[in-house]
Formats: sequence, structure tokens, C-alpha cells
Amino acid sequence: MRIVLLGPPGAGKGTQAQIIAGELGVPAISTGDIFRANVSGQTDLGLKAKVYMDAGDLVPDEITVAMVKDRLAEPDSKAGYLLDGFPRTIAQGEQLRGSLEQLGQRLDRVVELVVEEEELVRRLSGRRMLVGGEWVQRDDDKPETVRRRLEVYREQTAPLSGFYEREGLLSRIDAIGTIEEVTARVMTALGQPGRSDDS
Repeated sequence: MRIVLLGPPGAGKGTQAQIIAGELGVPAISTGDIFRANVSGQTDLGLKAKVYMDAGDLVPDEITVAMVKDRLAEPDSKAGYLLDGFPRTIAQGEQLRGSLEQLGQRLDRVVELVVEEEELVRRLSGRRMLVGGEWVQRDDDKPETVRRRLEVYREQTAPLSGFYEREGLLSRIDAIGTIEEVTARVMTALGQPGRSDDS
């Protein structure tokens, strides 16, 4: 199966991506991992991306999409994959569709994890890290920063929900509950009920 996992910060995407990919026996692919692999491997695309990253700028879509396309062409992706954190915009979604067509592929399903904003703020602003023996809140987890991140998500990424709904690929999943409950809902939406009961 070829799946895209959508959801705002704090929805549990990273956790669910690893579990669901494991259930399906496909790689969980994040753009962060792809960027790191290309930069550390000093690929042509990695060197181009590094120029933007070092300047604190967003890496242009064409470079990001080219990196993703290369990753999806690798042998371990032949049986399928789960994309986490990509695409982030409708423009990237359209470019991904074109890249998949070139590879003779198409997405099977797009899963959106849905959580109310107040719950997301509560989850994210409740996170702490240990510094010098004390638990402190990270600057990017302060409520006002969290709300700004959610605003950026609403502006840039949330429209993808409608984009994939129009393509008949979208399943919205209630992401409130235990990790196991959310996984079970996702697996049911993917037509794989019961798979998660064995874990």
C-alpha cells in the first residue's frame, strides 16, 4: 500500500507512522530523514538543499519532490510505503502525483489524523525536557508558539485534506484515544482490520 499520513502537530503522526508501517511491512518515510540522508551523503540534491537550509530558508518544492521521488524509487519501497510529513502543500501534492505517474505508481489512501485544536495545544504545551536536573518547557512548545504552528498548518497543509478528498483518497480518523485505539481505526480505514490486534 502507498499511503500519505496527514495531521497537525501533536496529532501523533510520528508514532502512528512507525506502527502502521510496521503492521503493513512497508517503510515509513519522512522528509526529515530524506533531507538528512541526502545532506550527509552529499548527493547533488543534498548539496542544493543544504544551501537553503544553511541560510534558514525553505528548500524549494522541486528539490524536495525530486528527493522524495528518488527515495520512492528505492527497492524497499516497491511493495509500498507510508509518507509522513509530505506533501505539505497542494503544490507538493500535485508534484507528487506527477512524480508517482512517472514511476508508474499512484497513492492508495490518504489518512488524516483529526484532533481538536485545544487538545493539540494541551498535548504540545504539556511537553517538557530535562535540563540540568530540572524539567523545563521548550520555547517551541509554549502555548502561543504552538498556536502559531497550528495556524501555519491550517494555512499551508490543511487544504490538502480537500485536495485528496476530491480525489477520493481521504479517510479522516479520530485521533483521540489510546495509541492502540487510533492504530485500530487507521487499520480499519485501510481495509486491514485486526492486523493491529497481534501487536
